[in-house]
Amino acid sequence: MSEFGALSLLPPLLAIVLAVVTRRPMLSLFLGVWSGAIIYTESLGIGQTFDWIVGAIIADEGFHVQILLFTILLGSGVALIWRLGGATAVRNWATERLESQRTVGLTTWILGLLMFFDDYANTAIVGSTMREISDQFRISREKLSYIVDSTAAPVATIGLSSWVAFQLSLIAGAYEDLGVDGEAPTAFETFVWSIPYNTYALLAIAMVGIIVYTRRDFGEMLDAEHRSWKQGLVSREDATPLQEVEKDLGKPIDDRPMLRTFFAPVVVLVAVTLAGAFWTGYEAWTGEQAEEGAPTTIGAAADETGLLQVLVDIVGAGDFAGALVWGSFAMVAAAIAIGVVYDLFDLGDGVDTVLDGFRLMVTAVTILVLAWSISDVADALGTGDFVAGYVGEAIPLELLPVVVLFVAAFVAFTMGSSWATMGIVTPIAIQVVYELTGSFDLMPVVVGAVFSGAIFGDHTSPISDTSVLSSTFTGADLIDHVRTQLYYAVTVMSVVVLCYLLYGYLGLSPAIFLPIGLVVLVGLVYGLSELDAKRKGVEPKASSVDVDAGAHGTESVDDAE
Repeated sequence: MSEFGALSLLPPLLAIVLAVVTRRPMLSLFLGVWSGAIIYTESLGIGQTFDWIVGAIIADEGFHVQILLFTILLGSGVALIWRLGGATAVRNWATERLESQRTVGLTTWILGLLMFFDDYANTAIVGSTMREISDQFRISREKLSYIVDSTAAPVATIGLSSWVAFQLSLIAGAYEDLGVDGEAPTAFETFVWSIPYNTYALLAIAMVGIIVYTRRDFGEMLDAEHRSWKQGLVSREDATPLQEVEKDLGKPIDDRPMLRTFFAPVVVLVAVTLAGAFWTGYEAWTGEQAEEGAPTTIGAAADETGLLQVLVDIVGAGDFAGALVWGSFAMVAAAIAIGVVYDLFDLGDGVDTVLDGFRLMVTAVTILVLAWSISDVADALGTGDFVAGYVGEAIPLELLPVVVLFVAAFVAFTMGSSWATMGIVTPIAIQVVYELTGSFDLMPVVVGAVFSGAIFGDHTSPISDTSVLSSTFTGADLIDHVRTQLYYAVTVMSVVVLCYLLYGYLGLSPAIFLPIGLVVLVGLVYGLSELDAKRKGVEPKASSVDVDAGAHGTESVDDAE
């Protein structure tokens, strides 16, 4: 339990409320960190404030430094692609082939599903790839940012990624702490069985598909879509996008727009990142196997534990942050080489564009550092421990998944980190369940509930790193992204609660409650969109409103039913 008690909640909540109310995330985050320093030191806390900010940069054995390098280099890669006319080429290509907002939205959704190996890479690649295309079809930046964000962490948490390896380590560590070696199932078994109970991740992915296919919106997203469709403003007039490529970099070289200037650097990024992650993972895995006297070849190890387990172990041992840095650097090098070889610019222009890309990411990097700092504040004050420990053990088993879900959600919302939340709540949840039941039958359920709550909290928090990066690479205003996504995240969360109650009180398995949840989700989208549209006096589908083709800016947009 935190020695600071309820005061430990003040800094993150202050930062979140100020960010939403003032729409100034950097100032709000700094004040949140400063308030935490005052509580922690019982003084003005200026020195502690900057200690936390510096510590956030160098924390986790340089992981944050690597993510900052990746972000900055990727900004340079985006700037180079823009400068070379790659975005223009893709926009021209897509305009001829993607015929409607629906096809653009579905394409973005599918790309998000395919980029399952890392949430950071997912937001960067999909956001940068689809931004110009979605602008062409007057999809609001808020909608694009929602699609990207909701197919990043939810996909990574159930795919073959660094997330899975982290989650496995948490489960294994919690079992070791219980001292039940030989009695407990393997961490891998628990994780696999927890996937259907990671209901928020599954339904959040489905929700994106429902929204983009039906083109129905509600809440502030409905307003954003009508503004974008009718006025051509993909962002609010007074919005502050975290990245403005057009404004910051000027006009691209558009005399020879070539698709290769876009896709070649992106392919290099993906290939080098995946190769680097697998190579570092394989090196680490063989070292661990050798120390334990176990087989050091994939084939021999697979005979003992199964190929999927071996692949998960290798991926889990990989240095994903380092691989992302290598991949983004290779992307920059490839883009410069293309520009020089095709005589689109000289080496000096390429270097200048790289530096422009650095400047492009200053706002995003600053917010990332401050978001990590507020997470360190919450850790120092014991915010997560206070919230998790406040929940007593006198909980009906039927309600346990719902309670764990909300605890994880609140911790993630206040800390802005799903990983930190998983690290705090998973061991506590596993211990509580074991003490209540004396068995491992409910372990997959509560583990899935922890992961679901952590991702929901991440999706609704303006201090979340994935929210920052999603806004950055889609060119959206951070607070606008969070506010518009909130309605959809809460809708999914309400269905998750229903599913858990069906499981707890009626004993329905995921094979039954997941289809029910999906049907309810579809019904809610239709019902809420109709109600909200009627209340606002607009259509539930913005694209069903007639807009002059000339004003629209493209003759290819055809959203007829």
